[in-house]
Amino acid sequence: MNVMECLNGSAAGEVFRFFGEICQIPHGSGNVGAISAYLADFAKERGLTCVQDPVNNIIIIKEAAAGYEEEEPLLLQGHMDMVAVKKPGCPKDMRTEGLDLALDGDWLYAEGTSLGGDDGIAVAYMLALLDSDRIPHPRLEAVITVDEETGMNGAAAIDLGICRGRRMLNLDSEEEGVFLTSCAGGARIMCRLPLERETAEGTVYTIQIGGLQGGHSGGEIHKERGNANCLAGRLFYECRQRAGARLLSVSGGLADNAIPREAQLELFVGSGREPQLESAVRVFSEAVKKELSVKDPGFLLTVQKKEAGRFAAVREADSAKAAFLLLALPNGVQAMSADIPGLVQTSLNLGILKTETDALCLDISVRSSVGSEKELLLEKVKAVAEICGGTYRVSGDYPAWEYRPDSALREKLTAVYREQYHAEPKVEAIHAGLECGLLSAKLPGLDCVSLGPDMRDIHTTEERLSVSSVERVWKFLLAFLERKG
Repeated sequence: MNVMECLNGSAAGEVFRFFGEICQIPHGSGNVGAISAYLADFAKERGLTCVQDPVNNIIIIKEAAAGYEEEEPLLLQGHMDMVAVKKPGCPKDMRTEGLDLALDGDWLYAEGTSLGGDDGIAVAYMLALLDSDRIPHPRLEAVITVDEETGMNGAAAIDLGICRGRRMLNLDSEEEGVFLTSCAGGARIMCRLPLERETAEGTVYTIQIGGLQGGHSGGEIHKERGNANCLAGRLFYECRQRAGARLLSVSGGLADNAIPREAQLELFVGSGREPQLESAVRVFSEAVKKELSVKDPGFLLTVQKKEAGRFAAVREADSAKAAFLLLALPNGVQAMSADIPGLVQTSLNLGILKTETDALCLDISVRSSVGSEKELLLEKVKAVAEICGGTYRVSGDYPAWEYRPDSALREKLTAVYREQYHAEPKVEAIHAGLECGLLSAKLPGLDCVSLGPDMRDIHTTEERLSVSSVERVWKFLLAFLERKG
């Protein structure tokens, strides 16, 4: 029996059937045309009202089941894009090919790539509900946005005029039994530092940084795991100080909101300076291994020396600016909440770092539940970039989702949870970003709660989705929809 046959026979078989179909459609952020068309066709085939807007957001409406016509409509919300990353050496083209699903006990994963359980499982839940003629439910308004992972651009652009509901289940959470009721706001920063090159005689070293755990820059930033891009910048600075190294190239990270696990740095040194550079690399490696021995013990560093020759190295002055920029930029947790113990209040993550022929390019994710702190951090990054001669642009700026003290939706969900689990749910705030803040601004008075099944290591190639948790959350959703009032 293959993976999908096994899953289709589970207690949430219809959910997994649609999840399997979604996984066969490439849907990385920025590559959502095919998945949006699939969703529009799904609605058309079932005679459901569907709105597909110019940026490929989808809204699907299903009228209330018999006996539920007087119930308040319910919005169901998630996003159709995923963080599409793959392991080194994986031959899959994630822009054109589907995923290879596999099971390890209770955990579903994709071989060699991320799984896209964030947020494909939300879309699968919605499609299973919309597809069924047997499930009791109020009017359902399924809102499925694009490019959430790269700045919530879909949520910012969507027109919710067709929606009547003022209560919403966001299905973009990764821990069963936790009801999220507020989240941080955020923005994406793109910095560009111009570089000039010149041909010079010397030696080039290729340095690989890897073995790090990575993770979601909202969910795991407090764990202080190694950021491969920041480590590459730090190493470059130290090699400049001790050996006069100049930059040839650097690359690391795949998404601004994922902590980078790997980076590659190419450094140039003039003839005779090789021993100093090699010593700097050794000292750096030993120091970082010690620093990360508990937080990120898999850290690895490898060095390859090329034959001496002539190389197009970044000029001395620009190498100095690049090294200073990478060393001086803040990264990681900047402030913890004084109101909620253990909650990160403000942070940033250098998620993408790369060189072009004439520039060093950085993509940074900034998050904060305090608007003024977010703005201050944006200004700090801008100041560092501009003093080095770089340019700075902000995109995907979205507001925090503020806690609602009086929530009828939260109370109803809690009552259903008690009945099913014989326990109390956790009601929490998170540092990661959700689209609830943007959508609440479009629907005044919107009552939101976010929930979902257990997932691990989202945004990485180690992503896992619990089959049994998907089943329990499906049962919970059915019970919630059936209950009137």
